[in-house]
Amino acid sequence: MAMFKDIPVDVGVIYEGERIRKDDMYVEFGGPKVDAKFELVRAKGLDEVEDGKITVVGPDLKDIKEGSRVPFGIYIEVAGEQVEEGLEGVIERRIHEYCNYIEGFMHLNQRYDIWLRLSKKSFEKGLNSFNYIGKVLQRLFKSELPFIEEIQITFITDPKKAQEMYEEAMKVYEDRDAKARGLKDEAVDAFYGCTLCQSFAPTHCCVITPQRYSNCGAISWFDGGASARVDPKGPVFKIEKGECLDPFKGEYTGVNETVKEKTLGAINRVHLYTAFGYPHTSCGCFEATAFYIPEVDGLGIVHRGFKGVTVNGLPFSTMADSTAGGRQVDGFHGLSIEYMRSPKFLQVDGGWNRVVWMPASVKERVQDFIPKEVSDKIATENDAKTIDELKVFLEQKGHPVVERWEAIPAEAVVKEEVKVPAEVPITLPSVPIAAGVFKIILKDAKIHAKKVIIRRVKG
Repeated sequence: MAMFKDIPVDVGVIYEGERIRKDDMYVEFGGPKVDAKFELVRAKGLDEVEDGKITVVGPDLKDIKEGSRVPFGIYIEVAGEQVEEGLEGVIERRIHEYCNYIEGFMHLNQRYDIWLRLSKKSFEKGLNSFNYIGKVLQRLFKSELPFIEEIQITFITDPKKAQEMYEEAMKVYEDRDAKARGLKDEAVDAFYGCTLCQSFAPTHCCVITPQRYSNCGAISWFDGGASARVDPKGPVFKIEKGECLDPFKGEYTGVNETVKEKTLGAINRVHLYTAFGYPHTSCGCFEATAFYIPEVDGLGIVHRGFKGVTVNGLPFSTMADSTAGGRQVDGFHGLSIEYMRSPKFLQVDGGWNRVVWMPASVKERVQDFIPKEVSDKIATENDAKTIDELKVFLEQKGHPVVERWEAIPAEAVVKEEVKVPAEVPITLPSVPIAAGVFKIILKDAKIHAKKVIIRRVKG
């Protein structure tokens, strides 16, 4: 591409979806083992932006030791007659796409969860300065989003400054999210869709409604509208709702038709407010995962920043692997933190009355949106580290799921052993499944055992 002749590596959509493994990595920015990381876009006046300016606060690429993990921030200031505050989140989300156009430069996730890697090969080719990356981003932003007239970019690798800016970014994200609360799905004529993540998850199409944020947590219904308006041929588009087939599950003819079209027929139906049946697909950039815990017939939640293992013995990475890829997997459901604040949060499955475990840090963030009568009945890693401990906790607290156990008489339960052929993947870990479970999931994930012991209801 002519605009990138002065960049030492190739730039193009062909590199979207490129994965850089640890052995091929020169340096890593952000990621699960670094606390301070963010990407933030702010709308400014034309007199506040020096067009084309690129600043590095902290060591540049060539000054960072190979193999390092670095606190990291990307701060972009944009200006233009059509640039408004409501477009910040939309512009911000494009950082993911445009970084991935660069050969040997991988970008995952969004907002405060970003994870970037530079390959050894691209570094050796000369990609040894953020000045090159800044130039690519500036040119792509101005060519793809022409309403941006002026743009300046700051890369932050200094740990102290990254921490300061991270705290500022978190406040900005919360202010944006708060503005989108209150509007109901039933009150609007259209939703919005996003296929920005299809380079990583070809059969994923995000459906964004007033009460269901994008899985990545970066695009609200208002952001979707702004993006579709200023970039009508872009990855964010309008979805006519059509006929409402089921208001409780959240099924609409317009959503089904659009998702079928955008996924080339791979996904035909979507229920927006459930983790079972026809759940909303998941990309790989989701902020958190809801996962079914069959031993207690409840749902757990784990977010990307949780560094330990969940109550079922699995870390976020394993759970995410079972969730991602644009599939509809019963009991594994990618979602945003903001969706947890929605009145429609997994309402078909019981909402907060079905949630039994979540990390304390996430529980604290959404505390004001958890019904008071169930809040102290939801365990965290401080209350239960194993399934047995979780069962005791739930019984002691009188969690609503306990009533589900008691609804099935003991004599109705049959114990049996199910052998799983090596070629058949399963989504459940190799642990017993408690009474009250009506389904065992045998699709779309990694094998954890050659056989599973289940207890099922007769018939």
